[in-house]
Amino acid sequence: EANDEATKPLAILEGRSLWKRFHQLGTEMIVTKSGRRMFPTLQVSFANLSPSQSYSVVVDLEAVDDKRYRYSFHQSKWTATGPGEAQLPGRSFVHPDSPALGSHWMRGGISFDKLKLTNNQLDDNGHIIVNSMHRYRPRIHLVCHSLSNSIHSFTFPETSFIAVTAYQNHRITSLKIESNPFAKGFRESDLDEATRSSLPMLFPLFSLAIPRSG
Repeated sequence: EANDEATKPLAILEGRSLWKRFHQLGTEMIVTKSGRRMFPTLQVSFANLSPSQSYSVVVDLEAVDDKRYRYSFHQSKWTATGPGEAQLPGRSFVHPDSPALGSHWMRGGISFDKLKLTNNQLDDNGHIIVNSMHRYRPRIHLVCHSLSNSIHSFTFPETSFIAVTAYQNHRITSLKIESNPFAKGFRESDLDEATRSSLPMLFPLFSLAIPRSG
């Protein structure tokens, strides 16, 4: 069993210290109708992959719970206010390098900087749809293209966030501006629209059902 654990695919969260700083304050992610990128950017590195085996890397979001939240300015914290809205069928973001050999995925950090969040339930741009004032956590899925088509899934507690249409906690606002060079004017890079056309088309996960449980 020790040998099995040693060879089991491993995902490491990059930028963990920054994620932890946000997590301690209660991370908020802006969502817009047209789609907004996440900051901190989700980045991971992989180890223990088979160098000659083909893999795809996919991200989706899971609801951390079934509650709706609001920010209490008096208490400076988020509190649950009741049951959340029904979750829409989950969308997946396929990393544009997919599929690629394990040697490629282990070469360095893998960034999901093209992933965008939207609160537009009729979105047709392939962005991941979320409900504002709900809590989510990214999941990274490593799909092995072998006879078994095995899937390894990874989550990191410090990457959980509440989706908002405007920042509620002023300390989150300050930390975003301090940490993100593209957030100085609270607008996205001018290149944003130009890169939209190059976003990878999302595709079904090889007709495999990813477990929806935490």
